[in-house]
Amino acid sequence: MRIIALAGNPNVGKSTVFNALTGLHQHTGNWSGKTVSNANGTFNYNKTNYEIYDLPGTYSLIPHSKEEEIARDFLCFDKYDLVIVVCDAVCLERNLNLVLQTLEITKNVIVCVNLLDEAEKKKIKINLSRLSQILGVPVVGTSARNKKGLDNLLKNLEAKNFNPYQVKYSEKIEEAINELICLIKDKVKNLNSRWVALNLINYDECLYQKITDYLNFDLLKEKEIKEKLLSIKKELNLNIKDEITDTIIKKAEEISKEVITFESKDYNLKNQKIDRIITSKLFGIPIMLGMLFIILWLTIKGANYPSNLLFNIFNNVGKNLLDFLNFLNAPSWLSGILISGIYRVLTWVIAVMLPPMAIFFPLFTLLEDLGFLPRIAFNLDCAFKKCCACGKQALTMCMGFGCNAVGVSGARIIDSPRERLIAILTNVFVPCNGRFPTMITIITIFFVGINSNNTFLSVFILTLVILLGFLLTFLVSFFLSKTLLKGLPSSFTLELPPYRRPQVGKVIIRSIFDRTIFVLGRAVMIAIPAGALIWILGNIQINNMSLLNYIANFLNPFAQTIGLDGVILISFILGFPANEIVIPIMLMIYLSTGQIIEFESLESLRKILIENGWTIKTAICMLIFSLCHFPCSTTCLTIKKETGSFKWMILAIFLPTIIGIALCFLVNQIFNFL
Repeated sequence: MRIIALAGNPNVGKSTVFNALTGLHQHTGNWSGKTVSNANGTFNYNKTNYEIYDLPGTYSLIPHSKEEEIARDFLCFDKYDLVIVVCDAVCLERNLNLVLQTLEITKNVIVCVNLLDEAEKKKIKINLSRLSQILGVPVVGTSARNKKGLDNLLKNLEAKNFNPYQVKYSEKIEEAINELICLIKDKVKNLNSRWVALNLINYDECLYQKITDYLNFDLLKEKEIKEKLLSIKKELNLNIKDEITDTIIKKAEEISKEVITFESKDYNLKNQKIDRIITSKLFGIPIMLGMLFIILWLTIKGANYPSNLLFNIFNNVGKNLLDFLNFLNAPSWLSGILISGIYRVLTWVIAVMLPPMAIFFPLFTLLEDLGFLPRIAFNLDCAFKKCCACGKQALTMCMGFGCNAVGVSGARIIDSPRERLIAILTNVFVPCNGRFPTMITIITIFFVGINSNNTFLSVFILTLVILLGFLLTFLVSFFLSKTLLKGLPSSFTLELPPYRRPQVGKVIIRSIFDRTIFVLGRAVMIAIPAGALIWILGNIQINNMSLLNYIANFLNPFAQTIGLDGVILISFILGFPANEIVIPIMLMIYLSTGQIIEFESLESLRKILIENGWTIKTAICMLIFSLCHFPCSTTCLTIKKETGSFKWMILAIFLPTIIGIALCFLVNQIFNFL
């Protein structure tokens, strides 16, 4: 088994190369001790088995984030036989920085210049054979999305006799490197002695500690090495890090000028024209909101039919399971817990949650593939900077529409720990697919009209509610950055990739398996015990009243001060496993059925709610509380996992809940005054 490391900048088609090579033989997990996910897969070529690791995208081996640190550590310290560095043919000069740094670590490198089809459209020509001569390693051109050039890439996996190019620094630095190599070459085991010497001169405490751990030996405890290093630094007397970085950048520029030819000066004119509109101050935000409106409409409209189908299937299966338990003479309490409790809650969560996620996540991933999402981050970067947060938070907000748990885990893309925490704590203000059914139902009954069948008006009102969520995100981000998480906004490199035609088939498969099934699996695991608890609380009677009713009555005085009632509050509390079951629990308590039931129609639901004291004020407070309350259990578990602390998870629970209570109290007081 030969091991391959697949490295490259973000947005160079690295994962497309990985998917093309491995097919379905892939595994996803987490890097050891990290929350950053990894992907590795296997394939066979010419009777040789290969295992390939898709490393996180990185611009440099001088890391600024967990992802870049993992990529650096794998290339520096892990065992592998070959590195494939994937480059973007459109932006080759920038990508060569990583290639040159990788060649300082290992000689077994293949450079894969991907996206040649994009370069051709932009009238960019690359002399691959000349680039290979300069770098001293195989250079292969590919268009991975069209599977062009992959055969040539596979043939070069068996290439030998590499003679990699070595960046030459100033005479003084080269002299210092050679002096150190003489002292350490017998002590650094499998590490490249030139690379170790260079990093001793350009000292980085974190990297040096990793070198020490790998060698199980502290080089600086050797008196001769320590003295030599001190004399070198004293003699050089310059900013070594800047000189090394500048030298690599200049060399990448020289190489690119020699191998790249531009046939047209206005090769990216079309992209620029589109970006002038999409990223403009006048049209940028309206286009973003229009795109959000369309996605919400497609999700809500498209999810109705499969949801109804799943409900019908699950109901029929449930009846058969109940008949089977009755045939076995199972006790009624056991049938109640298993069917009326666990099965009903579980299937309700699946029927309500699965269809919208299966629509939303592919749409979201299509926008990602198209290149639209980075433009959203660009448009919102200024607003987030004013809140002392990071523009990348806009991307985590977008992820939160599908599921807040995905938005929380997506905050890994933010380098600053402080800004990452802000993104995690505020993601709940973006309503997820689990809250959409409740919001749409309330909007339809009380604001649109049951018989109007006006989906556009429903989505328009829902968009206004979401805008309130955006406003709260900005306000809370600003509050956190001035109190608990003080600090200045960090700068970051935001790449605006070229617009590309999305690969629809791969997008659907990736979004369903990586996001939809992952999120649904977590929700299902929590819905099972929740279903049993809800049934028990609804069926234990004291003086002809269930425990649920007692709890609702206890909460009622407080709930009425914020424009709700005790039944609504207990429904939200019991809906902690999944927001989809809030309305079914309300009906269960209002009608004293002892089990979760479906409402026959919106008209029947409207009558039930009005008979139990609902008004326009209740509906408005219900919408606000649906937007601002504690995150679901899946999101809470994800927050704990991502932050590694119960403290932040508890804050993430109380922060939106307190804001929701305050807003509902304000609305209630306004209505009482009027």
